Amino acid sequence: MADMQGNKIYAVDFDGTLSQGAPFPEIGEPNKPLFEMLIKEKEKGSRIILYSCRTGRDLKKAIVFCHENGLYFDTVNENLPELIEAYDGDTRKINADYYIDDKNLYFPTVDANMWQPDEEADG
Repeated sequence: MADMQGNKIYAVDFDGTLSQGAPFPEIGEPNKPLFEMLIKEKEKGSRIILYSCRTGRDLKKAIVFCHENGLYFDTVNENLPELIEAYDGDTRKINADYYIDDKNLYFPTVDANMWQPDEEADG
């Protein structure tokens, strides 16, 4: 799901992902390779969404931390404005091409040719 101009959208978590080595609500060290990659992607036109469970003062501290490390977000915990308009509301799930999170689990797609229906279920 790219934005309306075809740019990639990255949804990125904060704790354990952009900030590493400290338990919530503390802020750890910046994940410099991730910051560098996201800043370069943003320069190429990609859209960056902070996708965090933080709220209130803790969320503001996270945003300031990211700004201090050169990363600015297109939105925080919401979809891009043009997608909200296109879908006539802000869906609960953030629309993105890539989700970067320390809790991420990759599950490979099952090839359509590998799956066969249970023959007993057909009858």
